[in-house]
Amino acid sequence: MKMNSVFQQDMENICSSDFIDWNKLSGKTVLVTGATGLIGSTVVNALLYTNDKKNLGLTVLALVRNIEKAKTKFSDQASLKYVVGTVENLPEINENVDYIIHGASQTASKAFIQQPVETIVTAVNGTMNLLELAKSKKVKGMVYLSSMETYGHPQKGHKVKESDAGALSSLDVRNSYPIGKQQCEALCCAYASEYDVPVMIVRLTQTFGPGVDYNDNRIFAYFGRCIIEKNDIVLKTKGETERDYLYTADAVTAILSVMISGEKGTAYNAAEEETYCSIAEMANILADDAGIKVTYDIQDVSASGYLSTLYMDLDTTRLKALGWKAMYSGGLREIYRRMIECMSKD
Repeated sequence: MKMNSVFQQDMENICSSDFIDWNKLSGKTVLVTGATGLIGSTVVNALLYTNDKKNLGLTVLALVRNIEKAKTKFSDQASLKYVVGTVENLPEINENVDYIIHGASQTASKAFIQQPVETIVTAVNGTMNLLELAKSKKVKGMVYLSSMETYGHPQKGHKVKESDAGALSSLDVRNSYPIGKQQCEALCCAYASEYDVPVMIVRLTQTFGPGVDYNDNRIFAYFGRCIIEKNDIVLKTKGETERDYLYTADAVTAILSVMISGEKGTAYNAAEEETYCSIAEMANILADDAGIKVTYDIQDVSASGYLSTLYMDLDTTRLKALGWKAMYSGGLREIYRRMIECMSKD
């Protein structure tokens, strides 16, 4: 994305993170899948920025479906190489690979219902291919980007730890996404156990910030557009779902911390616990600050693939034990301020 002042500051803060042992990336090659997505593109840009600042001699391999789209996300530089293809049909990679960040995944909620087969196949076959690559290349570390949805529907008031098991019905087609993620986590643990592949799992909460497309159909982008355009926020549910959120740059530092310092076969929750609130509460906070209103037009949104009401308060003790900490203390207001400034300039 364009290197505006907000994004530039994020890159500098990631580069300055003292809990990431950047020396371990010196002279190494990192393969990133899902490289043009919100999180993947921020990871790639952060690695390239830090490589330039710290003279790491790092090489980034970006797996992309569309190279023209990729070129709009990243500047041309010798340390970035493109691998054109998909995780399902992974092309041959002749270069040495030291680390892998596997973020390629279906993320559109509607697709979980309309294309459940493809959702599962991309997840499972793609992850199998990356684990095989990790095994053959004898990588030093691999991170699989999973989701909070693997926990199913925890009870309200329960602090969700990585040891919690999520109950999900295999007969609900919407669960093609979270069950696919569970299957991939099981594969990661199997490869760590049987083949000693140093793969770790990061279970991300809903993540947003600079890099969100203006027309993204997810709720945080919709709220951002309402604020920019001074339109009232219209909720199509009661907004009772409660969860933590995470800023994109903080997701990147969490991923890199786990990749470099994590324990193989282990899962790590990634969230900013202080952001925990309901969707309705978030809408009202943002609307009050922006001088707009929140109204309700309750509808059956199940066909859109949206989750039913859930309470997902993630415990991040394990991640923080690696030294990780969030960059900004402004909570949701600060996350939205930074996202909106970038959205309005794109």
